[in-house]
Amino acid sequence: MDGFLLALLLVAALAMGGRDQWMVARWADSLGRSAGLLLLAVACTCLSAAAMAWFGAEFAAMLPRRAAQMLVAFALALAATELALPVRIKKPVEPTRSLAAIGIVLLARQIGDGARFAVFALAAWTVWPVTAALGGALGGAAAVALGWAAGAENMARWPLLPLRIGLAVCLAIAALFIGLNARFAAF
Repeated sequence: MDGFLLALLLVAALAMGGRDQWMVARWADSLGRSAGLLLLAVACTCLSAAAMAWFGAEFAAMLPRRAAQMLVAFALALAATELALPVRIKKPVEPTRSLAAIGIVLLARQIGDGARFAVFALAAWTVWPVTAALGGALGGAAAVALGWAAGAENMARWPLLPLRIGLAVCLAIAALFIGLNARFAAF
């Protein structure tokens, strides 16, 4: 249950102002707020969370305990790095309005973002990686649904950059302490 709640809250926070949320918001503005776009965004979020949870659990199962802790630290450091990078999304020029093409682009974008790296780390850390996948899927779905509902103009008014920088600092500190614990068993 801890993995579920932690993944839900962490992914919902980390996905705020993320590239996937901005992309869905811009597509909703340019293509219309259709139920198909929302369902596609939620499905991609669920798929990416499940894939990253599976990868995290499989990699952690192959490693000794301290090496698995170091894997969690590296995943959190990658998530912090991705969060610290500026989000620059261009306005989409979508001539085909193809939901399949949108889904492929969105899924590819989500696989490497900070929120899914957090799901990877939580799945490697917890005993039940399914709970991390479910929490990550629900948290990510809430974030893309908020982007879909708000649109890019409303999201531009929110203070998302300071939030993302603050979360990046918190993740970097967590990665540092987990890495030190794995290396020196100090904590």
